[in-house]
Amino acid sequence: MGHGALALQLKSSFLTLIEGMTGISGSLAENLLLTIGIVDIITAIFAIVYPFRLLLMWATVWGFLTALARPVSGEPVWDFVERWANWGAPLALLYLKTIPTNFKMLFKL
Repeated sequence: MGHGALALQLKSSFLTLIEGMTGISGSLAENLLLTIGIVDIITAIFAIVYPFRLLLMWATVWGFLTALARPVSGEPVWDFVERWANWGAPLALLYLKTIPTNFKMLFKL
């Protein structure tokens, strides 16, 4: 939720990260960041209200990729290590709910 709120505020370091990863800058990067912020906030709300497995899988993958984006865009690898909780927390929740073994389990609480 916090990162989504920062994205909606167009945090400059997030814009720099988008530009470093994709080469996208200017208003297109701002629109992309606003979209990412909205998706992050919606994901956080659903994780609290209705934490289904597919959502937790998405949050785990997204958290891992955004943490990995730091060293890929030129920041120290420790920035990735520092952000392990961004993907570790949804992964732990997914583990507690049991890893899905079929399609129907993806949408169960």
